[in-house]
Amino acid sequence: MNENQIFTELESPFDVAITAEKLIEEALKRGWQNPATHDLQQSLAKSGKEVRPVQVIEICKPEFSGKMLELNHERIVSVIMPCRISVYQKEDGKAYIALLNMESMGAGLPQTAISAIQGASAESMEIVKKVLSNF
Repeated sequence: MNENQIFTELESPFDVAITAEKLIEEALKRGWQNPATHDLQQSLAKSGKEVRPVQVIEICKPEFSGKMLELNHERIVSVIMPCRISVYQKEDGKAYIALLNMESMGAGLPQTAISAIQGASAESMEIVKKVLSNF
């Protein structure tokens, strides 16, 4: 696992498409929603740019997002919503999963937002670890 203050990266035993599919499936089982999945390889190809496979999965759990949006002064955190998990292929041909380490970004945020971010961050990591442990 490659981890710095802001990002966490884990190698997947599956290809990009299967990894993304399994992450979405596991998130849905846990009561999360998947409002969108962005296929950046496909989007960039429309503009004539070739890149390796990259899918950005949006997940949202109302339990957490609702807490973050209840109070006017906390709505500023909506810029980091919904939670995102990125699945991409590197030059080595392997698929990788990346997440933001939201807890490390929480300094200065309202306490309610920090609490929701901590819960969402922990559950997002659980989803990833569950998918990787089923290999």
